[in-house]
Amino acid sequence: MFKTSICRAAIAAVLLAMVAPETLASVVLTGTRVIYSESEREVSLKLTNEGDAPSLMQAWIDDGDPNAAPENTKSPFALTPPLFRLDAKKGQTLRIIQLQQTLPRDRESLFWLNVLEVPPVASSSNDQQNLLQFAFRSRIKLFFRPTGLPGDADSAPTKVTWRFARKDDGHHVLTATNPTPYHITYTKVEATAGGHMYSNDAGAMVNPGGTVEFAIDNTSPASGEPAQVRYTFISDYGAGVSGVHIAKPTQEAKGQ
Repeated sequence: MFKTSICRAAIAAVLLAMVAPETLASVVLTGTRVIYSESEREVSLKLTNEGDAPSLMQAWIDDGDPNAAPENTKSPFALTPPLFRLDAKKGQTLRIIQLQQTLPRDRESLFWLNVLEVPPVASSSNDQQNLLQFAFRSRIKLFFRPTGLPGDADSAPTKVTWRFARKDDGHHVLTATNPTPYHITYTKVEATAGGHMYSNDAGAMVNPGGTVEFAIDNTSPASGEPAQVRYTFISDYGAGVSGVHIAKPTQEAKGQ
């Protein structure tokens, strides 16, 4: 019954976690993403309760469905401890261990690590009648990275190709095509063409071998490669890294 109640709280916390300010949560994760290299026997993530009261914690891994209850999620990993009390000003290490060798060998695989924090209830019945209790969930990316992949994650953004395109509904987009086996998460892109700059700061992740569309101003060119694209992507350490893509000159331009 106790564990079931926490699982239900996890489901209710999905929408709350999207709108509740993170600063209200007491438990802090030491990273914004986890990189699980195949060569490692296990990886770990440290949690710290910076609040003044203990919290009940539940942790689980899912394969992409944010609404799935912890007991219904699927992943080839074991996570321990899955349920624990975290006292005020104390820390706890989560251990992640791969159980199966069934993941693709030619590219990264993406999973999500969830950490649910349920603060203690009020001690008196009078306080409980007027109490609105919040459960906070953190959900961060977990990348499984096979050994032997060509290149590296830091240089992957330099391999991306960029194109302007016009969709059937008339909207213009900037497309990014990722030929590498790594996931690339952009937080901002700025494309320059014809002396104009078109930007998108909504951010998006491009999957290995995939293409993603960034919405831009409808006055942009209908098609073609931008002269330059400036971007910011997130590194393995969770830091924003700036880069620039400059279009190669065409054969006609070379001959001039």
